Amino acid sequence: MSAAAAGLAPPSKVLLLLEGGRSLFEFGLLGPSLPLLRGAARGDGHPVLVLPGLGADDLSTLPLRRFLSQRGYAAHGWQLGRNLGRSALLDRLQERLDRLHRQHGCGVSLVGWSLGGIYAREVAKRMPQQVRCVVTLGSPFRGPGRASNVQRLYEYLSGEKSRDGDSLGLERTPPVPTTAIFTRGDGIVPWQRCIEAPGRERVESIEVRGSHCGLGHNPSVLYAVSDRLAQPEGAWTPFQPHRALRLLYPDPWRGAA
Repeated sequence: MSAAAAGLAPPSKVLLLLEGGRSLFEFGLLGPSLPLLRGAARGDGHPVLVLPGLGADDLSTLPLRRFLSQRGYAAHGWQLGRNLGRSALLDRLQERLDRLHRQHGCGVSLVGWSLGGIYAREVAKRMPQQVRCVVTLGSPFRGPGRASNVQRLYEYLSGEKSRDGDSLGLERTPPVPTTAIFTRGDGIVPWQRCIEAPGRERVESIEVRGSHCGLGHNPSVLYAVSDRLAQPEGAWTPFQPHRALRLLYPDPWRGAA
């Protein structure tokens, strides 16, 4: 872990307190954003497995799955109840992925929100032949586990102590096309924990404007997720939003040394 990563602190309490209101605001933008979302990339019918965040279940990912279904994807919930952060869930997720792979007869794309993205990345490392691509939404796969405003909640629900992602190998990228979507306005975990290192093949980070708790229904996130899932297998290219949409997607590396 780099010295900068080791020194990360949780986001400010102000950002944390604003999470709920900002998330509701982003949900309210879905209606006015319909013209934008109708122009999002259409899918080819392949299966997409959507994984919820810490303490959440499939209800939390319903807006995202409905949108993906409308865009032509076969969107599925993970059907594993609440995400309590327990290691046994990974084995059950492998079984769920295997069933979907056999049911559809093709690779399954994985979209994981927060902790759900950690599971998505790890199962893709175990079963790369059955995974088409991975997209994470505010998933803290890098840096110290203590740099989080929900560390105690995670430890309570999972019954495990927080550990550094680097020590667990979580920062290692899956061997499939991987996109990390993040926001610098994240009030739950530092955004620096949610980005991929630049320069890797078939790997990218996309910045959006918004909150952590709104990532599953933020219109700019929905648009970007659909765009990434629409890529033909074996023909990956980096995300390039239309010029009219570039204000929605800031340069993720601005200010980098």
